[in-house]
Amino acid sequence: MARTMNRRPVMKINLDSDAEPRRRPDDLAAEEPLEIRLRKEPLAVTMRTPGQDIDLAMGFLLTEGIIRTADDVLTAQLCAGTDTPNTYNVVDIVLGADVPPPATDVSRNFYTTSSCGVCGKASIDAVRTRSQFDVRTDKTVVAARTLSEIPDKLRAAQRTFERTGGLHAAGLFTADGELLVLREDVGRHNAVDKVIGWALREGRLPLTGHVLLVSGRASFELTQKAWMAGIPVLAAVSAPSTLAAELADEAGMTLVGFLRGPSMNVYSGSERISV
Repeated sequence: MARTMNRRPVMKINLDSDAEPRRRPDDLAAEEPLEIRLRKEPLAVTMRTPGQDIDLAMGFLLTEGIIRTADDVLTAQLCAGTDTPNTYNVVDIVLGADVPPPATDVSRNFYTTSSCGVCGKASIDAVRTRSQFDVRTDKTVVAARTLSEIPDKLRAAQRTFERTGGLHAAGLFTADGELLVLREDVGRHNAVDKVIGWALREGRLPLTGHVLLVSGRASFELTQKAWMAGIPVLAAVSAPSTLAAELADEAGMTLVGFLRGPSMNVYSGSERISV
């Protein structure tokens, strides 16, 4: 079912070379819509790279505050869509009878794209979901040297990125720098949901004592998702946003940006980083 790449012919042009332009095959990262349904009723559509779709849906429901544990979900299955040939771009989820349905209305648009998660939602207040986990009590300490080494570990494990150059990655690490799970996707928020959905289904929440590393920037939404999973340390190889830093302060999380080799900026929760 995992269609992570598609191959198509391209015209290769190199202005620094005397070689003539030539046609060659190139691998592209797959991008397809995934519809998440609750009891066959549409809830959300996201543009994602196929693969780990159940984890993506489960992670999305948790980070949106719709479910709290894996036991809140009775069934989660890939369903036949309307495409021919069938692409199975639908996940249908049945929640337990005691799980309140999501309170969606015209002010809350769950449509997301591969580049932006919360941009379709009406206001910051509508997405500031409160976590069930108190990250402030997490006394995890991570060595700065350990943090400096994990981007290389993440990059080495990005097999699809190696072929396409077109995917974001999210990796869950222990405080000692062991990579537990890596997920790639055209959407950075989808990659994080896939990681969190995996952890949810593995019974690992809250993710006390763990580090979440993302290959791009640290946005408000990714910070919120990490908080919803009880992750104390969020690190990014690029910059955080102002709202990400403010939310990390509010949650009691450690937020690290520009994690590149021996250099990094700690924007909040510096007490968890030992030098």
